[in-house]
Amino acid sequence: MSGDPEEGMLAWDETVFRDEHVFEIDYVPETFRHRESQLESLKYALRPAVRGSRPLNSVVRGPPGTGKTTAVQTLFGELGGQTDVRTVRVNCQVDSTRYAVFSRIFEGVFDYEPPSSGVSFKKLFGQVTDRLAEEEVVLVVALDDVNYLFYENEASETLYSLLRAHEADQREGDPKIGVICVSSDLSLGVIDELDSRVQSVFRPEEVYFSTYDVDSVADILRARADRGFHDGVLDTPELDRVAELTAESGDLRVGIDLLRRAGLNAEMRASRTVSVDDIETAYEKSKFVHLSRSLRGLSDSERALVAVLVDRSGDQAGTVYEAFHDQTDLGYTRYSEIIKKLEQLDVIETEYADVEGRGRSREIELAYDPEAVAERLQRE
Repeated sequence: MSGDPEEGMLAWDETVFRDEHVFEIDYVPETFRHRESQLESLKYALRPAVRGSRPLNSVVRGPPGTGKTTAVQTLFGELGGQTDVRTVRVNCQVDSTRYAVFSRIFEGVFDYEPPSSGVSFKKLFGQVTDRLAEEEVVLVVALDDVNYLFYENEASETLYSLLRAHEADQREGDPKIGVICVSSDLSLGVIDELDSRVQSVFRPEEVYFSTYDVDSVADILRARADRGFHDGVLDTPELDRVAELTAESGDLRVGIDLLRRAGLNAEMRASRTVSVDDIETAYEKSKFVHLSRSLRGLSDSERALVAVLVDRSGDQAGTVYEAFHDQTDLGYTRYSEIIKKLEQLDVIETEYADVEGRGRSREIELAYDPEAVAERLQRE
C-alpha cells in the first residue's frame, strides 16, 4: 500500500548503519580530505626515512579535532610498507612519563611489552637503541597530545632521550630517530618550553592545522555518512545541520560523534531516516566530546578535584583547596599543579577577584555545566 507508514520503519533486526565503525573517533578514512598541504609538509619531513636517513623532526599544532592525529596515522600507514622504517605512535594522554613513552616504543620495536617492573629506564633505553642500530632501521615516533608531557614536566627529558642520537659526537651505527610532536594546546609554545639542550638538537619543521570551514566539514561528514549509513538515511538538510553544529564547535570529532548518535536515535524510533530532531537531541551529548576525552585521561587525584568543583564551581581557591584536602589529604603544591593542568585542558577557568578585607583572591570555575561534568565523571 502506497504511503504506508510502516514502509519507513525498521524491523527489529534491521539497522540504519552500513558500517558503524566509520563513526568511531580512531577510524582512519581511506581518503583524507582538505589537508593536502599539511600532508605534503609532513611527507617532506619524513622522506629521508625512506632513504635510510634520519627524518626531520616536526611539531604539529592546531585546535582539537582538526585532523592532526589522522594525518599522522595516514602517513604511518604509508610508511608501514617500508621494511627499514619503524613507526610508533604514543598517546601521551595515557603515557605521560618518559618511562611510559619508552615502554610504548619498546613494544613497537620488539612487538611485545617490556616487563611491568624491574627494568630501569637506562636498560629499556639501551635495548631499544641497540635493536634499532642492529637492524639498521629508522624509527619515527609520534608523541600525540605531547602537551600532556609538558603538563607533567616530562617533555624535555623524554625528548632529550629520544634525540640523543642527534648529538654532535655521533658514532657509526647510531640509531636514526625522528620525532613528531602533536599538540592541541595552542597556548603551549612547544619549542619555547623545552630545555635549551633539547632545543639545540630538536629544530623541528612546524605544521599548523587550522579549524575546518563549514564547507570542508560538510564534505568530510558526507563522505563518512555515505560509507557509514545505508542509502537514504541522511538527507542533505540534515547533513547541513550536522555540519553547522560541527563548525560552531570547531571540532570535527563532535560531528563524527553526532552522526553516530543521531543514527542511534533514529533506530530508537525504528526509523529508516535521521531527522533534525534526532540531530538536535544527539548534540546535547556530542558537544561534550572534548570534555569526555579530557576527563578520561585524568588521574584519581585530578578527578577528585574536578568532583569537588562540581559542588564548588566559582568558589575561591582556598575554599576549594580545603574541600580537596579533606578528600585526598594532598598538599597545596600538588593542588596548584592540578589546577594548572585543568586550566590548560580548558576544563576549568580561573579569575582573580577583589575580596573585601582580603585583597585579591583567585576564583575557580568549571568551564562546563556542573551537571554535565558530574555525569561524565561517573561514566569516563
